[in-house]
Amino acid sequence: MENLSSFKLLPSYLLAFLWAYTGLDKTLRFESSRRAFHNQTFPSELAEVLSYAVPLAELLLAILLVFQITRWWGYLGSILLLTVFITYVGLIWMGAFPRVPCNCAGLIDFMGWREHFILNSALLVFAIWGLKMDGIKQKEVRSKT
Repeated sequence: MENLSSFKLLPSYLLAFLWAYTGLDKTLRFESSRRAFHNQTFPSELAEVLSYAVPLAELLLAILLVFQITRWWGYLGSILLLTVFITYVGLIWMGAFPRVPCNCAGLIDFMGWREHFILNSALLVFAIWGLKMDGIKQKEVRSKT
């Protein structure tokens, strides 16, 4: 039964690692990341806000996913952020923007838009699965009390 419990935590660990990695990468390479946001097709004011908000959101999600009491919020935030990323990448992949710089982290930086779309979609499935597993776990805890 313990192994099954650890298996249920796999989505939270995977997503927490992803968000910590990407958030730290954008923070450590802040000026480069900020320039990449400003090189996007959206207004400069939005790019400035996003250059701070995206890494902060990613790091916050990583923290939320680590603790049982906040994990549900971490999954929900992950679903929201991944949906935004998938929509953006899908629009890029379909040719909706004149230029398409990527503000990605590490190895993800070398992926094509199709691969980005597939990866983000798989991560979205993990987030939804984790949210479902967390809901089941919460029901089990409530039924024992």
